[in-house]
Amino acid sequence: MKSSSRLAIARCLSTCLLLGSFASTLQAAEPPRPKLVVTIAIDQLSSDVFAEYRPLYQAGLKRLAGGVVFPRGHQSHASTETCPGHSTILTGARPGRTGIIANDWQDPSLPRTVNGRETFTVYCVEKPGPAGSSVQETTISPDTLLVPTLGDRMKARDPSTRVVSVSGKDRSAVMLGGHNADLTLWWTAKGFVTYDGKETSIPKEIAQTVNANVRKSYSQPTVPKLPAACASRSRETKVTDDISIGTLKSFPGNSRRWRATPAMDSFTVDAALAAVKSLDLGRKQSTDLLAISLSGTDYVGHYYGTEGAEMCTQQLAIDQTLGRLFTALDELNVPYIVAMTADHGGADATERNRARGVAAERIDPSLFPVNIDAALASDLHGFPKPIVLGAKEFANDVYLNADIPAAKRAGVLHAAYEMYRRHPQVAAVFTKNELIAAAPPSGLVDEWTLLDRAKASFNPQRSGDLIVLLKPYISLYPAPKNVDSDYTSSHGSAWGYDRRVPIVFWWKGVSGFEQPTAVETVDIAPTLATLIGLDVPASEFDGRALPVVQP
Repeated sequence: MKSSSRLAIARCLSTCLLLGSFASTLQAAEPPRPKLVVTIAIDQLSSDVFAEYRPLYQAGLKRLAGGVVFPRGHQSHASTETCPGHSTILTGARPGRTGIIANDWQDPSLPRTVNGRETFTVYCVEKPGPAGSSVQETTISPDTLLVPTLGDRMKARDPSTRVVSVSGKDRSAVMLGGHNADLTLWWTAKGFVTYDGKETSIPKEIAQTVNANVRKSYSQPTVPKLPAACASRSRETKVTDDISIGTLKSFPGNSRRWRATPAMDSFTVDAALAAVKSLDLGRKQSTDLLAISLSGTDYVGHYYGTEGAEMCTQQLAIDQTLGRLFTALDELNVPYIVAMTADHGGADATERNRARGVAAERIDPSLFPVNIDAALASDLHGFPKPIVLGAKEFANDVYLNADIPAAKRAGVLHAAYEMYRRHPQVAAVFTKNELIAAAPPSGLVDEWTLLDRAKASFNPQRSGDLIVLLKPYISLYPAPKNVDSDYTSSHGSAWGYDRRVPIVFWWKGVSGFEQPTAVETVDIAPTLATLIGLDVPASEFDGRALPVVQP
């Protein structure tokens, strides 16, 4: 054979090998058509916390951090609470469309008695009784959610699809599971429960083994152990004369602070894996959905703030818990894809923020609805009481009593508007009419105006007569008095520290990369729909499918 011929053959072989290698790389990078979609929401995992602890992750979160990472994800709306945030993740819709404007809202047309007290408050996942009714216990229901979830759409396409949603909180499980989930579970001190009338759907392993372990753990004293990697973060900060944060502390059994320990998320994963086994998720002809919301980080943030030994311990523990989850899913030997995000971020405790040079304050109680009402009543006479609905907790949405005469309503609204607007802790006040007239938000989500953010939260039928947004670093909680029941730190604002959350996609063989562009959690559902070949009209989403394969 001539040398020129041998050279041509060598070049051909080299090119073929190169092309083959390139094709293999593409196949590895392309996500598989999954048999199981796994969505994980880590309650209050801000982009800031994720970035801070990313170098310390060694297990599940390390695996996810090697996937397709959007570190500047956003819960784009103003009311950055658990229920609205969870409502965006698998619907692809902002709270204005989902109807889940807050954890609670007021319904001026629905006065009723709850445990002997008249109230207008609607919990975001309750099925309220009719006006004038007496309600002794809240009935949990998905009826308030106005749009379908990804699981609802998957089951509409293929009724054999199984959808499971598990969380430490009822509102989180309901918002991720949607209207037609096969199993929706949430934690209580007695164990994981589900909707009234559907108790028989709880797998035996959960009802007996997992729940027995939950009750045992909850009833016993907690003696936390400080990981060596967290020693440098163990520094005490005084919140009040009697309450401090920043160092790990023991506490007795049956304490609500148990929710802020690694046990909370560990048992949630136990319940999820038992459901995977019982319902044989991913092992049949359909594509199934497993949604898990891990609540422990949120309780840590509320009780102790986003820094300190408590959050460090929690982050290392949840990393290991997710590692255990993924190991179990790997053993199914089925292709699965993971989407991970959070329902909102969070701010650190006011006192620690101040010590670090942040101009942080605790909320002035005069802004609580009950106190605004009292101030208005002292100036305005002859009006039905209360003038302003609500209680001793600040809410962005302000509602006037529906019985205020129409001819005098504008004057009362103006008086309330001015009272809020003049307060030094208030950044902006918008009326319902302003928000109705406002254009839908557009452009880069991290550059939206406060009006844009409020518009994303606004639902004309459910939102208040006024929307009040506080200035940055105003904690929604006064200084705590009870170490077991009172929180030190909050979220819920329209500011970046509460809006920024990580968004991550992972599958086996993923060619990981990081995309710094600001995106939204409403982009997750369209992205997953594309990956499983589910055709949904673009007009039914507020988000878009994200590019998860490098060009």
